[in-house]
Amino acid sequence: MNFVEELKWRDMIHDMTPGTEEQLQKEMTSGYIGFDPTADSLHIGNLVPVMLLVHLQRSGHKPFVLVGGATGMVGDPSGKMEERQLLSMDQINHNLECQKNQLMKFLDFEKGDNKAEVVNNYDWFKDYNFLDFIRDAGKHITVNYMLAKESVKNRLDSGMSFTEFSYQLVQGYDFYWLYKNRDCKLQLGGSDQWGNITTGKELIRRMYHDTGLGEAEAYALTCPLITKSDGSKFGKSEGGNVWLDPKKTSPYKFYQYWLNISDEDAEKMMKLFTLFSKEEIEELVKQHNEAPHMRLLQKELAKDVTIRVHSEEDYKQAVEASQILFGKGTTETLHKLSEDVLLSVFEGVPQSEVAKSEIESGVGIIDFLANKTNIFASNGEARRMLKDNGVSINKAKVKDDYQVGTKDLLNDKYILAQKGKKNYFLVKVV
Repeated sequence: MNFVEELKWRDMIHDMTPGTEEQLQKEMTSGYIGFDPTADSLHIGNLVPVMLLVHLQRSGHKPFVLVGGATGMVGDPSGKMEERQLLSMDQINHNLECQKNQLMKFLDFEKGDNKAEVVNNYDWFKDYNFLDFIRDAGKHITVNYMLAKESVKNRLDSGMSFTEFSYQLVQGYDFYWLYKNRDCKLQLGGSDQWGNITTGKELIRRMYHDTGLGEAEAYALTCPLITKSDGSKFGKSEGGNVWLDPKKTSPYKFYQYWLNISDEDAEKMMKLFTLFSKEEIEELVKQHNEAPHMRLLQKELAKDVTIRVHSEEDYKQAVEASQILFGKGTTETLHKLSEDVLLSVFEGVPQSEVAKSEIESGVGIIDFLANKTNIFASNGEARRMLKDNGVSINKAKVKDDYQVGTKDLLNDKYILAQKGKKNYFLVKVV
């Protein structure tokens, strides 16, 4: 598989230095991407660079995952309007460990000459004192060169500390260290990293030339920053980032994010985030266009990404949970949902509380709906809806003689009431 050709048809190339494609066709080449340890989970915006490494490895090349134990202590100014809050070493190490575990799902760290490796730049910076660094690396890159970078120019007016100004030199040294010690000739990243990456490429060239090590050629490739067709930032939901950690974003919400992508974005996201071939995607697009209301592309996208990030079991549960909300689910499916998924599905629906003692010996459905919970404004309204067969408890239709009791509890503490087709109420039994 030709790495550059694969990225081209997937629209995953923004910039590339001359000679990059020739180098990749000539021999197995090592390439790396750095990951920022500012959170204890990656989010779906991070999946774009992850997919770059996946395609690199599938093309027979060797991926390095660089976790920024050192650079995380400095903070990357790229794309930021203000200085980042610095993290403690303990926070950084915790975040790095969590991110490493997530990355293991995507890359092969076990087999072959091109197995993936994780490196931490703290390992080569921890014993490197400041004076040695500015003498060895700093003298090869001019201030004018650093000031010309977009990530610096965009921040000069609002104020930028020396710490953040030095970031591109620190990241550039990472590239030099990996080039010299691990024969890593390629750095990849998002288009906002172009300035930092080319600083590393230039630092390699100058340090080799100026110190008499000979000529050295390194390469850079970036992918576009992803936005949705409406111009909004990809990877954000109403609740903020869509995380890979199921504790931060439940698999149900994760699945729903992909399922709700617009038709305009679905084909683009299939290219970026799945491993379907060009022919497979073209066939899916054709089928989708024949019946857009079936949302085939979104369903295939949501299925593929949810299984790879979480698991097949999580995907199946997310599908079942989705059916419950949209009218197709059964009482049996509802009882199978974990508390987390149940609360994710019914987030935002009206909620009320009832004491467990009130229902232990059974309570009439009309009393439960109108007096214990106020789901209906009056006994008469509840009675009329029950007569019209418009009331369900845990997705099962009930009559006016129904007794609500502890047998109805979901996860030992919830009862789902429904009036009509779309009005849900979650009752918490305490």
